[in-house]
Amino acid sequence: MKMAFILFDKMTMLDFVGFYEAVTWMGILKAKENVSWDFCSNKEQVKDDRGLTIKINHISPDLSGYDLIFIPGGLSTRQLRYDSDFISWIQTAQDVEYKVSVCTGALILGAAGFLNGKTATTNPSAYDLLAPYCSEVVKRRYARDGNIFTGGGVSASIDLGLYFVESLTNDEVVRQVQEKMDYPYYMARK
Repeated sequence: MKMAFILFDKMTMLDFVGFYEAVTWMGILKAKENVSWDFCSNKEQVKDDRGLTIKINHISPDLSGYDLIFIPGGLSTRQLRYDSDFISWIQTAQDVEYKVSVCTGALILGAAGFLNGKTATTNPSAYDLLAPYCSEVVKRRYARDGNIFTGGGVSASIDLGLYFVESLTNDEVVRQVQEKMDYPYYMARK
């Protein structure tokens, strides 16, 4: 499974890191074969919403070669969803199997057209902003509609990551990941 983590200026770091920490354990634990990941953006470096700078190695790659794209949130998504160049780049993921967002990253999935007719969630402060992009906004920590996974606000990223791991593997693997992360709060669903 080849994953693309989409990073951008003024994103919220926990939105990204919670999911990233959980899903990369699938590779470390060898729960899935050929797990790899790239950090992708439309620029060479980005700064999160608190000033942490991240160097990017994959600048505007064609996202169609990935199995998963992940988009975190942050206040900047409210404007980024109107950036036609950025959204056109995200749309190269049209045929990617798994499309995942946390928090207001759902606005980017929506602006790219990936939430049409879907159920999704986002940060509670942005439910009204998400509504035009999907068929139903659900007020939950995470939601799944087919192979579209969306998470609520910030720390929901951890729960969404664990839910995604469980969805692709099993409850034994997700419990191993929880143990590695010292995160007892997620309850296996299967």
